[in-house]
Amino acid sequence: MPEMDLLLMMLGLLMVIGALAGVLAGLLGVGGGIVLVPAYFYAFQTLGYDGPQLMQMCLATSLATIIVTSLRSVMSHNKKGAVDWEILRGWGPGIVIGAILGMLVAASLRSTTLQGIFGVLALVIGLYMGFGRAEWRLGQAMPKGLGRVILSPAMGFLSVLMGIGGGSFGVPLMSLFNTPIHRAVATAAGFGVIIAVPSVIGFLFLPIEAAQRPPLTIGAVNLVAFAVTIAMTLITTPWGVKLAHAMDPKPLKRVFALFLTLVALNMLRKALGW
Repeated sequence: MPEMDLLLMMLGLLMVIGALAGVLAGLLGVGGGIVLVPAYFYAFQTLGYDGPQLMQMCLATSLATIIVTSLRSVMSHNKKGAVDWEILRGWGPGIVIGAILGMLVAASLRSTTLQGIFGVLALVIGLYMGFGRAEWRLGQAMPKGLGRVILSPAMGFLSVLMGIGGGSFGVPLMSLFNTPIHRAVATAAGFGVIIAVPSVIGFLFLPIEAAQRPPLTIGAVNLVAFAVTIAMTLITTPWGVKLAHAMDPKPLKRVFALFLTLVALNMLRKALGW
């Protein structure tokens, strides 16, 4: 067993990361998973659990927390009338299909491959957050028909491969199709629930050798990291929602984009064995 002081250090780290993830989920709509996955990777690896399915545990545990965080976020936003339920109903089925496919693919890949995928996609998200423009448009309304058939499962699929909710892909996508930013952030919280629930159910049945998983892990979901993170995000997510409706988050988004780019590059470095 890891030494007690190391366990206490990891507990403190998870509390801080959980608090930050909750604020970011409500404020920027990026989803806490973009922070939680690399944080879990560092925590589990430091504790000595560095097996070939390490990233699966990080993705699964992150997605489990997103169920609770996104529910809390979407309910808070809905009180302000910001959630577009028409978009959620129309895009939901495709997102669920993509999430299930993403879970099946993630379960079959090695940890290093998932690290590389996370690094590449996080780098794309970071660059968009840093250099994207609010006036960019691909259309005046969210796609229907073939466009929705293609984009909705793609969103669910890629989100599960990164262990994130719907914000990191959903908010930019809705913004590009002329959805006001506050409505996009609120609706993306609903995407997070739709993505996380079916994928977590699948991850709960993923077999991982006992020696390669931390104590209190069911399938690929670690209950300790889940509980500590949720305890913090339940407190801090509403703070992020209040900030989102009270301030312009653009300056903070630029700083976070830089942070995310560095995290992505570090994950790619590890995936390549450097």
